[in-house]
Amino acid sequence: MSHTSRRVSYVFLSIVPVLAIIVGSPRALRVPGLYQAIGGMLFAAIVLAAWILGARAIRGGADGEQRLALAGGFLIVPFTLVALLWVGLGPPWEAPPAENIMRYVVLLFSSIAISGGFIVLKDALSEVGERYYSTLGFAATRLAGAAYLTWTSFLLGAYVVKARDGQVPPAIASLSDVLDILLFVACLLTYLATAAFAASLRRAGWLGRGATRAYVVANIVALLCLVMRGLSFPDPKALASPWYTQPGFVAGIQRSLSSCRSCWESFYCDARAISIHNKSGLN
Repeated sequence: MSHTSRRVSYVFLSIVPVLAIIVGSPRALRVPGLYQAIGGMLFAAIVLAAWILGARAIRGGADGEQRLALAGGFLIVPFTLVALLWVGLGPPWEAPPAENIMRYVVLLFSSIAISGGFIVLKDALSEVGERYYSTLGFAATRLAGAAYLTWTSFLLGAYVVKARDGQVPPAIASLSDVLDILLFVACLLTYLATAAFAASLRRAGWLGRGATRAYVVANIVALLCLVMRGLSFPDPKALASPWYTQPGFVAGIQRSLSSCRSCWESFYCDARAISIHNKSGLN
């Protein structure tokens, strides 16, 4: 593949998370025929860009290239599914129960994919001798993955019951504060894990200094916004301004929007690592 095509793919995959959130937020796009067409085009573009950038190494690359490509592939799964299925979905309080069931099924599979991606990435980094930051990131993401898997399973079950019976059982509704804390812990550990993996990729020589600093700073800022917000979510209907303008609110739902904010950040790192490993010349 030419340097230009790799460069374009690299830039496109870097903006996919923002693009997916933009097309997924407004309910006005949830028009039959329209949202399927937009989702299908985004899905095809993401798969093509990932293939050009290095995902094809899964089929026939060297062992190191295969691990990096597999890690990147796992970590791009959440936003690939979001781009395909969430066009015009909007936030949970605006979507009907049936669509929220689909939302949390996507998040459930995304959480599993992210855990798998970090396991493979940690193995690839250990292979080249970077075991300090990768071990810290691996420990944090395992705990975050378990917390998020539990949170997603509860929410999925709640919407299954709501779609069937018309309301959420009081027993589940009474756990809302507990579930908020669980999601808070999952998000906090995710930001720490992503920063640690960015530092690990830098030490392995797979990520530039500027990109490493950008990801570490971005995760620290998001973590601080999350901590300043507190353990529980504010009621979105009681906010003085729209929820997407509230940094603490957004920082607390980034994992639920994509099954982990670190998904796109870590895939950015992985994609770059794959490209460097394949001598693509990206700087």
